[in-house]
Amino acid sequence: MTRRVFPDSAETTIEQAYDAPLGAPSGRPWVGLCMVSSIDGSTVVDGRSTELSSANDLAVLLGLRRLADVIIVGAGTVRGEGYGPPDIAGQRVGVVTASGRVDTSTPLFTSGAGFLITTDEAAVPDNVDSIRAGTAHVDLQAAVSRLHEVLPTPRFVQVEGGALLNGAALDADLFDEINLTTSPLCVGGAGPRLATGATDLALRFELAQMVIDDQSFVFSRWKRPH
Repeated sequence: MTRRVFPDSAETTIEQAYDAPLGAPSGRPWVGLCMVSSIDGSTVVDGRSTELSSANDLAVLLGLRRLADVIIVGAGTVRGEGYGPPDIAGQRVGVVTASGRVDTSTPLFTSGAGFLITTDEAAVPDNVDSIRAGTAHVDLQAAVSRLHEVLPTPRFVQVEGGALLNGAALDADLFDEINLTTSPLCVGGAGPRLATGATDLALRFELAQMVIDDQSFVFSRWKRPH
């Protein structure tokens, strides 16, 4: 059972709660973040997010993926979570790497779905699409503004971590919405927070929706005021 508790109280489903992005693009893609964390703020257990997740959390991820034209994810997350080709025809997956050292022989890239988001100086294979932005570090704001180079008129972009990528995106004030599942676990350890490496910030978001389920998972949607 899932119930919406904000902005009103009503029974709902994950599919209904995540049937659209929280806004529409205005001259650029709308960018959302989808993550799961523990009550005490960790995004991993033993280096992976799987132990924090649930069937409903997976439904959130897959539902938002179905809406996305482009998924952006860090190279470490791609390796750790075993990203493959997307299920959505025509969807592209941008892998962020400052070094360019990514295994492009995997099905994600051989399928034609994967592309690299990297720096001007990184060495990348000629047979893989890439967007180059920045010198020592990837300029995410510039990269997102150039996504039309790999997919015409992208409307919704989903960022899926890891924490360093999220921190860089926060620094660039890229997120229009944050979709956070809070798992009913405290896990301790030294796992990364939702965003790591960002400078001190005070970016305000407004709660747009909150849903709970009978396993005590909390599904919150936050929108950046514009």
